[in-house]
Formats: sequence, C-alpha cells, structure tokens
Amino acid sequence: MNKPLIGFIGQGFIGKNYADDFEMRGHSVVRYSLEEPHINNKEKIADCDIVFIAVNANTTQNGFDDSNIRSGLSIVGKGKVVVIKSTLPPGMTKKFQEDFPGITILFSPEFLSEVTAAHDAANPFSNIVGLPVEDEIHRLAATQVHEVLPAAPFALTCDSDEAEIVKYAHNVAGFFQVVAFNLMYDVAKNLGHDWENIKKALTADPFINKSYINPVHKTGRGAGGHCFIKDLAAFADVYEKLVNDKEGVAVLRALESKNIKLLRDSNKDIDLLSGVYGEGNI
Repeated sequence: MNKPLIGFIGQGFIGKNYADDFEMRGHSVVRYSLEEPHINNKEKIADCDIVFIAVNANTTQNGFDDSNIRSGLSIVGKGKVVVIKSTLPPGMTKKFQEDFPGITILFSPEFLSEVTAAHDAANPFSNIVGLPVEDEIHRLAATQVHEVLPAAPFALTCDSDEAEIVKYAHNVAGFFQVVAFNLMYDVAKNLGHDWENIKKALTADPFINKSYINPVHKTGRGAGGHCFIKDLAAFADVYEKLVNDKEGVAVLRALESKNIKLLRDSNKDIDLLSGVYGEGNI
C-alpha cells in the first residue's frame, strides 16, 4: 500500500521539524511557506492526501486572528484531510469545518519546545486527534493520521473542543508554574538567600515539573516565548467569555499582569508582548 503524500503549510520551527521527521521516516513530503525555498509549492499542496497546518495563529489586542489558518485551508485539495497544529480556541475547529465543507478537518495539538523541537517531533509523549464532527469520514481520517504520526506512549481520538482545551491546559499550566516560581524566587532573594539550594530541593521533588524552576531563563524573567504570552491572553479571553466567574477572571488577569511586569522589567520578549497587547498597553 502506497504511503499518503504529506503536505506541510508553514515552515517555522514546528512545521519544519515535523516535516523533517516525516521525511526521515520515509514519507514523501511537500513543504509550502511564504519564504524561500518553499514559496513556489503552493499549487502542489492540493495534491497532498494529508496536510498539516502549522502557521502563526496570532493573539492580538483585537483578539484571536485566524487569517493565516484560513489561507492555508483554502489551498487544500477537495476531499483531502487537514490536520491543524496551530493552537486554537475551543470551538474553532468546528467553525473551520463548517466554513470549509469540501475537506476533512482535524485538530492535533503539538507539544514542541523550540530548543528541543527536532527531538520532540520525533518522540511525542502523546498523539491527540480531535474531531469536529462525529462521523465515519472523520473517524477514518483520524485513524489515517494516527497511522502516519510517530509512535507515542499515549494516543487519543476525541472531540476537537477537548483537544483544543488539552493544548491550552498544557501551556496555561506551564505559565502558572513560571509565575509561581518567580514569586518564590522574589521571596528568597529578599531574604538574602541563593536560589540554587532551593532549586536543588525542587529538582529532587517528584511532584514538581523541572522545566519551570529557573526564574531567570534565557534573556530574562517571566513566561516568554511565542506560545506562553499569546496563549494565556487568548485563554483568559475565552474563560471570561464562556465562564465569566469574576474570581477566575481575576486570577488569570493578575497572572497576566504580573508576567507582563516580569518581562518588561527584565526587557525580555518585548516585541512579543507588543504584538499581543499593543505597545501602549505594556
């Protein structure tokens, strides 16, 4: 049986490393992006059996911007399968499926860290595929996608809303931890203590994620990078709109405000902050 032709829209660190992994595992791959050397492959995407979309889904001061994803969906061939890797607010995959009925759309969250993206793409800890519609077509498409993904110790096919929430839960949990350990760091520093001893104890604690215990990380302090800033802002908006529990909203907005201060005071990822909140709001 011939392997499906796999397309990738977007060749940032996510799309590139997924495409590299598929090629290394023997799949034929078509890459399309707005940059050289893949910019001329736009028409070839229509021939791909399964297309992964990994483009910027920006959170701006005006809300979630889905225009890049819509542009990608518009060039997929009729009857083909699309897997969106870009982070989406709950309910967005279902909206896309309604707006693009000629293709089968799925959502599969990615869990790649920029520094270890190649390893993460080849060695996923989970493969989750979300269905916007519970029918035979989408179930068959999900099975096909699971078959081409690299093996993972955990696999799940679920509702696309649930898959979207899983991705936000992953990033929002990390955001909470980054801010929490920065608060602990401030207490230690103000008492005149070295964080290293505390870090050693935290590293030995099996209940603590070791990824977030360095308050001073890369170029400064706070939850930075391309995912944390935009995803917390988007989730806070989603929570306020869907739940609107005033205490819950206050928690999220306080975390948001504290993190902006940490980033601003250490001059870390100011360009990313400005892109999400606008220069006048940071």
